[in-house]
Amino acid sequence: MSITREVLLVGEGNFSFAAALSESLAPGVRVTATCLQPEAEALSRENAEKNIQQLRDRGSTVLFGVDCTCLKEHEVIQQHLYDWIIFNFPHCGRKSGVKKNRTLLAKFFQSCAEVLKDNGEVHMALCNGQGGTPYDNPMREWHNSWQAVAMAAEAGLILSEIHPFDRDKYQGYRCTGYRSQDKGFHVEGALNHIFTRSLPYTMPEKLKMVTTIGKETVSFEVPEELSEYVNRGFLSQQSHHPVKIVLEQLLREIKSSWPVCTVIGNFPELLNCCPEKLQSCGLNLTPSDVYWIKPIETHPLNQCEDSMKDCDPMEDQQSSGGSYALRPSLLLHVQEIMQNEDFSPGTLHALSGLVFQRVPISPNQYPAYHQLLLVGVLPSKSQPLQCLKDCMEALLSPYHVSFKEEHLGEEHQVWVYSQDVQNFGRMTSVPVPGSDFQGSLQLCVLLLNIDHLATLILSIPDWRLLWSADPRFLAHFEPRPVGPFRPFSLYPPSYSHDISFWMEPDSFDELDFHAVVRVATGGAVKDLKLVDRFRHPHMGHASLCYRLDYQSPDRALSHSQVLGLQNQLRRLLPLRLQVTLR
Repeated sequence: MSITREVLLVGEGNFSFAAALSESLAPGVRVTATCLQPEAEALSRENAEKNIQQLRDRGSTVLFGVDCTCLKEHEVIQQHLYDWIIFNFPHCGRKSGVKKNRTLLAKFFQSCAEVLKDNGEVHMALCNGQGGTPYDNPMREWHNSWQAVAMAAEAGLILSEIHPFDRDKYQGYRCTGYRSQDKGFHVEGALNHIFTRSLPYTMPEKLKMVTTIGKETVSFEVPEELSEYVNRGFLSQQSHHPVKIVLEQLLREIKSSWPVCTVIGNFPELLNCCPEKLQSCGLNLTPSDVYWIKPIETHPLNQCEDSMKDCDPMEDQQSSGGSYALRPSLLLHVQEIMQNEDFSPGTLHALSGLVFQRVPISPNQYPAYHQLLLVGVLPSKSQPLQCLKDCMEALLSPYHVSFKEEHLGEEHQVWVYSQDVQNFGRMTSVPVPGSDFQGSLQLCVLLLNIDHLATLILSIPDWRLLWSADPRFLAHFEPRPVGPFRPFSLYPPSYSHDISFWMEPDSFDELDFHAVVRVATGGAVKDLKLVDRFRHPHMGHASLCYRLDYQSPDRALSHSQVLGLQNQLRRLLPLRLQVTLR
């Protein structure tokens, strides 16, 4: 059974575009052409009667007196959902200014959202410069444009395509309606904007997890700002996520120089850890960079194999001698990997998984990301670190990745840099102590942020896209070979808002503030910077002013939504932190 596709045209003048379009469409497409004017006025326009008759002869529906800002109220239109809704050269009429036309666009988009299919498209042709996107040439100043993308965002729509309006494609088309007259618009350089639905914004939720650590079963709550990053399965066997694609590509390159074995085992994301262990592993992290977790309950594993409900919680939440933390680095598993019975010299052992770090909100810092760890005991004479470096250079040099070497005694380190992120990876080699031949073996360790590598190799403009739930993101990576990523949300609008408050310098933790911002805004803040600081000369407390830059790479984010998120932040901040809003 064939499915009829529905096309709705609004704001038609003489119906010449609708007639030309209906002639070019394939069978099985039903066209509904409408105009704002009553029938008598519409028929008075040149060739309108002929065009309307052509439409009716082809089985199209023609409606008069249709207000494009309240489509759902029309008795015929309300009975359908449309695949395409087309509005060419919208205008309020006469000498209306940009503000009135912005309002027209906003109301039209909101009206479209009520009669558009979930996978439908809104097509809007605008004269050059009106849309306010970088595609316009020349691009108008933002305040002097119609801000089409921002107006569409008010209805939950994003700009997914933009291309020149091809007037010649529609034989017989003659645009009319310029300043409410039977005159045409200036269509030279005009652009066709195609909008689609975006997923709605969702706020972080509390998430309870249960994991096994050694001989304990631990239940705990994931910090709210991290809830969207857990249980996503990007590295699972069936995944075609770009992080996995890049990981597999990297391991193939390394296998050309060394045998690589994937480590099998249970490596939970919650660890029993202490600050001293972080330093002993060579991590450049402070305790404040780590997500420390207070468990809800802990149970001895041997009492919980059948049913958790038969277990009595341990009174001592740190009974195993340490604190609990979300894994900040896979380096904490090096000793465990080397003690595994399958560990063998001459082979690189690979482990990949999620790590979590408390970092400021920034376009180039990741609170959660996938990391690759390679560990191997290799012959010194083969210069394993240099070999690894050469392999990485061959793969990554086209992406402006650089390497910096350091020698600290017997330890040799190579840091991996990109233009945007310093130290997104490192390679280390040290002589294996206690070997029969001093210096004959080297312990080599490679650590790499795979998420950042994926954004470089696949031209993904914003790391937050890696976590997008929009199916269009993953759909781009299904065909092979995978090419550079093509965004499905073009020129997303950005908004800046400031927030200032009084705080006590001795007790204020800036990373706690960034965490509250992530929770209150659902990750909609792309960048956050301190723009002003004042300390009272007598009282001792200080005033801070931060600037928040809101922008979403995959969802519609409107001005009204941002105002709501900013107000939500103002409500939440005094409740979570000891601050007083200004």
